[in-house]
Amino acid sequence: MRRTTPSAQSLAPIFAALADPTRLRLLHLMAGREVCVCYFAAVLGESQPKISRHLAYLRRTGIAVARREGKWAHYQIQFPARPGAAAILRQTLATLREDPTMRMDLKRLRESQCAQ
Repeated sequence: MRRTTPSAQSLAPIFAALADPTRLRLLHLMAGREVCVCYFAAVLGESQPKISRHLAYLRRTGIAVARREGKWAHYQIQFPARPGAAAILRQTLATLREDPTMRMDLKRLRESQCAQ
């Protein structure tokens, strides 16, 4: 049996994080901005517990960080230190910008933030 290299082992969590549609939608919403957790469930039309599980997964993977402000947490993307992993995440985010579902999510986010 072949052993995986340290480089391959470090990429596996990134690919796993990017393998879920909900996590991709969350990452797209966070691309280039910090987002309060209060918006995710409404924008994505998902339950708050489901959103929380996915955000926790992204935090454990190290590609999202949270900042507390009062009772709310604000999330943003944190790019991996390894250049290859960061490039994979950047390319994924660039590709997501062209997806109609992602564009609609971003439109709903902008509308909900303006309403606050």
